[in-house]
Amino acid sequence: MVFVWAMAALAVVSAVGIVADERVLTGVPIWLKPFKFSVSFVLYGITLAWMLSLLRRRSRVAEWAATLIVAMGVVEMAVVVGQVLRGTTSHYNVTSPLNAALWQLMGAAIMVLLAAHLVLGVVVLRQSIADRAGRYAIGFGLGLTALGMLVAIPMVLPGQAPAVEGIAGAHSVGVADGGPGLPLVGWSTTGGDLRIGHFVGMHALQVLPILAILLSRFLGDRLDGRTRARLMLVAGAAYGVLTILLTWQALRGQPLLRPDALTLAAGAALIVATVAAAGLVLARGRRPEVALVA
Repeated sequence: MVFVWAMAALAVVSAVGIVADERVLTGVPIWLKPFKFSVSFVLYGITLAWMLSLLRRRSRVAEWAATLIVAMGVVEMAVVVGQVLRGTTSHYNVTSPLNAALWQLMGAAIMVLLAAHLVLGVVVLRQSIADRAGRYAIGFGLGLTALGMLVAIPMVLPGQAPAVEGIAGAHSVGVADGGPGLPLVGWSTTGGDLRIGHFVGMHALQVLPILAILLSRFLGDRLDGRTRARLMLVAGAAYGVLTILLTWQALRGQPLLRPDALTLAAGAALIVATVAAAGLVLARGRRPEVALVA
């Protein structure tokens, strides 16, 4: 939580930088990336604290994994902010030996973070968690976070976007990075953008547990544990398909807000299937039994 508060403070500083610093990098305010990353780490840190709270007994493995996650997050943000202060990019930047070394350091840090994240997830899942919906949320969240990492692989492969000297990778597909983009997130509005599927997949570990918490808090007296768990299975499966669908759309060089008929049909099919499955679960659900006290 100390890390969360530090990232919250950095988010405020970055927000001020977006307004006060007139510098633009790859078509967006230079402080936009630190802002997005810090907000992302705030969400991740809160979820991490919640996962640790599920442990019924102390686990040194979990504690070390959490500490390692925080350390790698600090390394990641130090490079991102440091490069902003130097007036250059952090991602894909190999224009000098120093920039290339920092980019490689970021890659190594995120891989260590992911490994520690998976270790922590295994420790948590081995615990006896009374709330089955929460257990499913964590399991799907871990798996879909890994999927979010995998769908980012094309970013570092050649051929997705026009080649730029000194840049080893690209977010965009079919167009160069730094073109017109959506407000705040910067996702391309003229071509595909692999950050969309990456973003959605990586934040499954926040979205699904939050959904489980909301189901328990607001529908816990109306739906029994089995029904809430089944709803989480539906939500997890739909979330995974959505991640793949958004990545497929991007790989075809298609902007998020300009889907073609095929993408619209796939999206509509996903919505219909999800609503139908959730409706079936709710129809078969039952209220939890209430014990009568004489």
